[in-house]
Amino acid sequence: MQEAEAVETIQREMTAFARRARASAGRLHPELSLVSYTLLGHLEEGGGCRATDLAAHYALDKSTVSRQVTALERADLIERRQDPEDHRVQVLHLTDAGRRILAQVTESRRAAFCRRLAEWPREDLERFARYLERYNNWTAP
Repeated sequence: MQEAEAVETIQREMTAFARRARASAGRLHPELSLVSYTLLGHLEEGGGCRATDLAAHYALDKSTVSRQVTALERADLIERRQDPEDHRVQVLHLTDAGRRILAQVTESRRAAFCRRLAEWPREDLERFARYLERYNNWTAP
């Protein structure tokens, strides 16, 4: 396979992966889009953050994050709290319901990955994991 052909195959397969991930997010929880799931995961990992930090981290437009945050608040999955160090700042945190739904969806996604990768040899899984980390850790010069 030539380099250009390999890059084209990678692009095509990653696009298919993203489409499948978006479609499966709706099946796992109808109210939780892939973007919402990602934002909830980020809030859980970081113990909360500002909406502007979410936009910057994921390179999303502030209005996109604002719409997602509003929907997550309406669904009682996140809440705003005043920053104890700067009372002008609102920090987003998961609610108990948000933690429960995130855990359910995460477990469902993990099970789906396990089913899909069940026949792969351990060495292939490890190599694939390293390649994905390498790809996702790339930063523009």
